[in-house]
Amino acid sequence: MSLTDKQIERYSRHIILEQVGGTGQEKLLASKVLIIGAGGLGAPAGLYLAAAGVGTIGIVDGDNVDLSNLQRQIIHHTADVGAEKIRSAEAKMLAINPETRVKTYKQWAKADNIREIIRDYDFVIDGTDNFAAKFLVNDACFFEKVPFSHAGILRFDGQLITVLPGETTCYRCVFDGPPPANAVASCSQAGVLGVLAGVIGSLQATEAIKYLLGLGDLLTGTLLTYNALSMDFRKVCLNRNPQCPLCGENPKITELRDEEQVVCDLDNCEC
Repeated sequence: MSLTDKQIERYSRHIILEQVGGTGQEKLLASKVLIIGAGGLGAPAGLYLAAAGVGTIGIVDGDNVDLSNLQRQIIHHTADVGAEKIRSAEAKMLAINPETRVKTYKQWAKADNIREIIRDYDFVIDGTDNFAAKFLVNDACFFEKVPFSHAGILRFDGQLITVLPGETTCYRCVFDGPPPANAVASCSQAGVLGVLAGVIGSLQATEAIKYLLGLGDLLTGTLLTYNALSMDFRKVCLNRNPQCPLCGENPKITELRDEEQVVCDLDNCEC
């Protein structure tokens, strides 16, 4: 692949980076990243990946834009309320970079469809907003051997970790399964600082680009946490768990399954 004059101008700030150059930009143009969830985390990730010149970006989401989304899901605008999130996200990414190929999947990620979707991609960004979906993404990426970035946000706190399946600490190495009912509230119940999604989602995009280019140190075996009130970033080293039910020495999970969605009753919630 050779860059055109317009591409050289568009991506000039990448190309002048010694660690990227024209060769690195060509790698991005040939790469494919899947974003599961066109919400708070997927919004900034999608915009930055399109701007960076990632050649193919997939978006999985079965929801429509709601007015309450706009406080943090910056890829959607007021005029998009009621529209399919995948279409709204696609339009904004193509507006930034019409050269990017956007593939849309108007569906929820489930055990019976996710493996077929993710196997065509080089990297996955988990932008889901519930525990059942996050465990599903982790397990599907493990079975398909596709690297991914996990992240979560709530109130003023965010976290993320990058997983190279079969090589580094996975989500189940840390958490065996979803928390019990009434242990953790959702964003819709407990709230979330809107800009927090931008910080963490942008970091996920950073991890994706670093992986695609083979640059720097990924957040593998490391949980990065961030508190917006104190402006503190903290790294927690996590080792692979030999007793992990998915990637441990004697795995109990040998096929993909849908976890039960946990619902928190705020009147009885311990969070």
